[in-house]
This record gives sequence, C-alpha cells and structure tokens, in this order.
Amino acid sequence: MGWLYLLIAGLFEVGFTTFLKLSEGFTKPWPSVAFLAFSALSFWFLTLAMKTVPLGTAYAVWTAIGAFGTIMVGIAFYKDPLTFWRVFFLAILVLAVIGLRATSEH
Repeated sequence: MGWLYLLIAGLFEVGFTTFLKLSEGFTKPWPSVAFLAFSALSFWFLTLAMKTVPLGTAYAVWTAIGAFGTIMVGIAFYKDPLTFWRVFFLAILVLAVIGLRATSEH
C-alpha cells in the first residue's frame, strides 16, 4: 500500500507545482488555495507511504515523480523545450526510480 500512497503523493506534487505556477506569485486566490490543498495532500500521502517505504527511497521517488510530472506539464502546457538531453535525463530518472523500487525491501 505504501507504494500506492507514494504514487498518489507524487501526483499531488505535480498538482501543487502546477498550481504554484498558476498562482502567479500567490496573487491569484484560487490557484493559491489549490496549491495549499495539493501540498497538504501530497505531504499527507508521503507520510503514509513512509510507514512502509524506507525514508530515503520514499523521498527520492516522491521527488522524481514530481519532477518528471512537472516537466511533462511544462512541455505539454507551457511550451517548455523538449530536447534530446531532457528526454535522456528523464529516462535516467525513470530508470533510477525503477531501480529504487526493485531494490527496496518493502
């Protein structure tokens, strides 16, 4: 169950980074409120995940899910560049998460 919680926490992290951008420096109320809500949910699910997933692994995977998802949002909605090197390093990030999962004792 911990790994499912970790995935959910990572997805909420993508949400809170996206709402952080949409809040425009916390000048827009609804995206700012959504940022706070998604942040709280992300940390709550991360806390649940850490009951069974080792601390370092949970944090690394949570961060990787958030980074990968946020980059994808940037590419899809904000015209962030999609270059060979970005894809290359994203692939390494995904492989690192797979490796952490494969070597985790839980």
